[in-house]
Amino acid sequence: MALTEQVKLGIDLGGTKTEAVLLDSRGEIVWRQRQLTPAQDYHAILQTIKTLLLAAEQQAGLDLSVGIGTPGAISPRSGILRNSNTVCMNGKNLLQDLQQTLQRPVRIQNDANCFALSEAIDGAAAGAATVFGVIIGTGTGAGIVVEQKIQTGQHAIAGEWGHNFLPWPQPFDVARPCFCGKHSCIETFLSGPGMAANAEALSGIGLDSRTWVERAWRGDEVAQQQMEHYFDQMARALAHVINMLDPDVIVLGGGMSNIDEIYQQVPQRLAQYVFSDFVETKILPPKFGDSSGVRGAAWLW
Repeated sequence: MALTEQVKLGIDLGGTKTEAVLLDSRGEIVWRQRQLTPAQDYHAILQTIKTLLLAAEQQAGLDLSVGIGTPGAISPRSGILRNSNTVCMNGKNLLQDLQQTLQRPVRIQNDANCFALSEAIDGAAAGAATVFGVIIGTGTGAGIVVEQKIQTGQHAIAGEWGHNFLPWPQPFDVARPCFCGKHSCIETFLSGPGMAANAEALSGIGLDSRTWVERAWRGDEVAQQQMEHYFDQMARALAHVINMLDPDVIVLGGGMSNIDEIYQQVPQRLAQYVFSDFVETKILPPKFGDSSGVRGAAWLW
């Protein structure tokens, strides 16, 4: 059945699945469809997005503009996509190719920017002037939203917090190379694989991050010690952001954001690193969880 009210289309182009949603004027998801992402075939990715657009337009009963969230960012100089973990898209003019394929207006933003926008408009940080939205999962990414507008910066890298050096190094920070070519990036400590690798280097026990968290919950002393390290690393990394941006709210997303203790343990550690006589920055879980990215893509319009 066609929808009678104005709706917005958002598409989240992930490495495993591509999801499309329609948002109504109240920000409610009124239609959703997912397809597997043909991650090795660039032209097949374009056709997957076209298929989802046609399905959405049939549902909506009108032509739609398209908002897309994707890993990586489009270079303001060359127009090509870079730094995507769906590597077949790197070096391609994704925006131009999509507009030719879809014959529709298209807006594209980094997926972390879309996450931050969703949470700033009507999510956990609704009403906040400055929002820093973080995705912590297999990697780390972040976006900056000021007065409900994404801040991309001159080089379209605003919010690339995960590829900065982890500040105030401690003996339990085990330096490792990052895929970006540097060492000791925040991502190599706070991402799920990063936390697991740091814990293994210290304890000699090879476990994934989920298992470390579960062991800590059950009272395992070694696991609890590793979690203490992780909370301190998180506090230092976020204090670095607070010292530079001083956001009203930091919203955490991605798999690692599901660790409930973060929201008690990290704030109480911030004061020793933040250059202020008090710290009131809110650190919150996302209101919309895994749907924040695709909702933010719809809000690009």
